[in-house]
Amino acid sequence: MTTIKPLALTPFTTTELKPHGWMRRQLEIQAAGLAGNLDKIWPDVADSSWIGGAHEAWERVPYWLDGFIPLAFLLEDENLIARARKYINAILERQQPDGWLCPCDEKKRARYDTWALELISKVLVLWYDCTEDARIPDVLYRAMKNFDHHTDRHLVLDWGSARWFEILFALYRLYEWYPEEWIIGLCDKMATAGTDWRNVFEYWQYQKPRFGGPTWGLLHHVVNQAMMLKSRALYSRRTGEDPETFVNKALEMLEQYHGQPYGIFSGDECLAGTSPIQGTELCAVVEAMFSYETLLSITGNTHWADRAEFLGFNALPATCSPDMWTHQYLQLANQKACTIMPREKVQYTTNNGEAHLYGLEPHFGCCTANMGQGFPKLALSAFMRTEKGVASTVLVPSVLNTDVNGTNVQITLDTQYPFRQTLTYTVAAASPVEFTLSIRIPGFAKNATVDGKTAPVGQFFNICRTWSEITTVVVELDFTVEMCKGYDEMYSVRRGPLLYALPIGDEWHPLEYEKHGVMRKFPYCDYEILPTTPFAFGFTDSQFDYVECEGEGDFLFAPKGAMTALETELAPIDWGEVDGHCLASPRSRRAIGAPQRLRLIPYGCTNLRMTVLPRVEKD
Repeated sequence: MTTIKPLALTPFTTTELKPHGWMRRQLEIQAAGLAGNLDKIWPDVADSSWIGGAHEAWERVPYWLDGFIPLAFLLEDENLIARARKYINAILERQQPDGWLCPCDEKKRARYDTWALELISKVLVLWYDCTEDARIPDVLYRAMKNFDHHTDRHLVLDWGSARWFEILFALYRLYEWYPEEWIIGLCDKMATAGTDWRNVFEYWQYQKPRFGGPTWGLLHHVVNQAMMLKSRALYSRRTGEDPETFVNKALEMLEQYHGQPYGIFSGDECLAGTSPIQGTELCAVVEAMFSYETLLSITGNTHWADRAEFLGFNALPATCSPDMWTHQYLQLANQKACTIMPREKVQYTTNNGEAHLYGLEPHFGCCTANMGQGFPKLALSAFMRTEKGVASTVLVPSVLNTDVNGTNVQITLDTQYPFRQTLTYTVAAASPVEFTLSIRIPGFAKNATVDGKTAPVGQFFNICRTWSEITTVVVELDFTVEMCKGYDEMYSVRRGPLLYALPIGDEWHPLEYEKHGVMRKFPYCDYEILPTTPFAFGFTDSQFDYVECEGEGDFLFAPKGAMTALETELAPIDWGEVDGHCLASPRSRRAIGAPQRLRLIPYGCTNLRMTVLPRVEKD
């Protein structure tokens, strides 16, 4: 029998892990917003071919369920759970007698892009983890057996080839249920038939963004790049190879040529360079988060939790409106306005001039369907099981109820991290039990203490003891401000896990209209956003004063909701703009007015912002 290498850290399920504090509130906002209501308002989900309707028959319902299912069960919301069950029941009922699972006419199967199968199989495993639905093992067995025969006769096409490794989530689980060697053979067949991303980076052709001419391609598509980060690590469970060698090489190259200050590489829609006015697609953000969460589980390396958090605290909220009823297809580091760009003035590699608007489905609907997985999967990564006990992995407020060595244990993490520096753990054991609580000390910290004792940064701090009754553990983190050099000798500012930006006052103008039979209307209409305050500034020095604020309003990730700020002096400069959008670099770096003391706020709390600024040149 083939051995599949075990996970270093095993995620808990929604039956054991629940969000708490600000994390729960953020999931409630998501449930009340777009991702929580697509089955009511959006034909591609509400009338999908997956449930017998007349609309989209490929990735959109699986994408939506990938976030909606964990959202429903994390919140223990019976209405959401019932709506998710309706979709799962409809999908299972439509499985064909030969095992084919996707909504595709039999005569068209040969040319059907089976990325949809890779995705829905992963979703069905997620559903099983939440429900232990006894139908799932047999459904997946028949679907994978059919796919095994299908791939004997037909190549894995297009997106399915680029994302072949996504099916490994289902195949590994299937092998646990049915240890039959053909399942391992299908793993290997997919690795052979799919894109070998190692060769893509060995013979790298995408150092520069491609503008003009034939620019679009699967091998430099930003979402494929975000997904493939976990490809070899996933397959390493079968091969035994080092799970991090490839991803470290790929990330080094992606960040060198296409890195953005909000923690991911650009892609609008393909890799687009380091300019702060090139965008990154929302799908890439949530998929990179999931890749990092997967890498964390496979390797146990805390570095991947740092990366997942940085995206979840910065890039993800910045590309959604505070109420999560609208989102951007593309976010920009320097975004002084969100207005429609004339066709001849669009700066993107392939996307149109509406891709940066907030709306229902600006540019394309994949992100509409896929945006919902980001926060729920981050919440599901809060704690993971280890060989010796429990690890606190992603530092969001959570409550874990689980069995450790035969004893019921509850571990609660109370914290306002990343907006504050204190983590408070309360461990309650039903009876005395020995295990190790491993607390991740984030690599963002300069220093850290656990119950007053110095803790090493960037690794787990292990507390091995006999836990009884109620025990409290307090972690204190120390962060410093860092100016990071980037595009064209300009700088962004970070403090710990948060990126900061100069917020620009914003005036929202709704655009209500119908397009392709889909109505945009409040609260899920499109919006153009106009600036109400100046944007053109440069840093006068490197001094920043940290300020803790009391956030206002109902939304944490909003300009008024910002709980921290950095005060510094900025001087106005002549930046320059075209059709209301700022240039990539300022026309001049000389001050044209007196310095002003202004506040930078967390990037994730901004709608319009300037994140990458020059130093003001001195006379």
